[in-house]
Amino acid sequence: MALHLSVLLIFTGLTGIHSITTVSKVSVKAGGSISIPCLYEPEYTHHVKHLCKGSNWGSRSCKVKTDQPDSSGKFSISDDKQQRIFTVTINNLMMDDTDYWCVVEINDLKSDVKLFQLSVTGGWPQLFVDHQEITGFNGEDVTIHGSYSNTGEIEWCRLGGSCVKEPSGSIDGTRVTINANVSKVFTVTMSGLRTESSGWYFCTKGLLQMPVHVTVKERPSTTTRRLTTFSPTAEPVNHTAVSAFGEPTTVQGGNHRASIYPLTFIIPLSLLIFIVMVASFIWFMLRRHKQTKAPASAATAVEEEVSYSAVEFKRKALVKVEAADEDVTYSTLALQ
Repeated sequence: MALHLSVLLIFTGLTGIHSITTVSKVSVKAGGSISIPCLYEPEYTHHVKHLCKGSNWGSRSCKVKTDQPDSSGKFSISDDKQQRIFTVTINNLMMDDTDYWCVVEINDLKSDVKLFQLSVTGGWPQLFVDHQEITGFNGEDVTIHGSYSNTGEIEWCRLGGSCVKEPSGSIDGTRVTINANVSKVFTVTMSGLRTESSGWYFCTKGLLQMPVHVTVKERPSTTTRRLTTFSPTAEPVNHTAVSAFGEPTTVQGGNHRASIYPLTFIIPLSLLIFIVMVASFIWFMLRRHKQTKAPASAATAVEEEVSYSAVEFKRKALVKVEAADEDVTYSTLALQ
């Protein structure tokens, strides 16, 4: 008994008092990725954090540190000092990715550690959510969709905080509703979100957990644009509008109001100008065609009149000659 106590004291002196909080077991699919949050105490805010791998602490091998990134790309780590949570991500999961440790380095001889396990499967995970990262807006709702194939009661918990069991409850002033009426499928709805609702949560089903990070933001507001008359003496002022990406942007305008022509005025005006230009072009071409046709018609009329006069003159001359000949011939016969 004394020997066991001595070993326990030595182990505690080396690894701390396990003040790290994280999930215990997560079901994941081979080839995918998973992010695991590790909550630590305030006194560890500025300490180095590690992710280590091994079935026991003595055989561990550390894969990534907050002051030493992993060059292979399989592991990553980030530290949110405000929330006091460091997050480790493991990519390209393999069957031997089973036992990992969240580690806070206290000094050269002592660390605070917490074990979490991964259950890697070739098929669909036993407990699954559609997104590990989800965003909502202040005062609104957000819904997490999940599925399961194991047994047990469904709970929704905040990491390091309280839990809600089916069908409903409240976590830090945010109402939580769990709906598992359809077999193998469930939803968790968080209503009346606040900025303080941001953070890491996890759903529990039997012996498995699945962490989910919720981010709550202010919904971007739109700015009403008004049409004003431009004043050359007005002092320019800046106005805030919303870009196509939902981010605020600065627009320069006239005195007190932005001189921005709405798109609904520009399009009809452009169409009207185009129609006027086309109509003017057609009118010009018709007028030019008429002017070209008029001289040609006049010339044709002159040629026809001259031709008819010449023909009439020749006929009259011929008749007179014949009449004269006839008169002379008849006079000669009368004398004989």
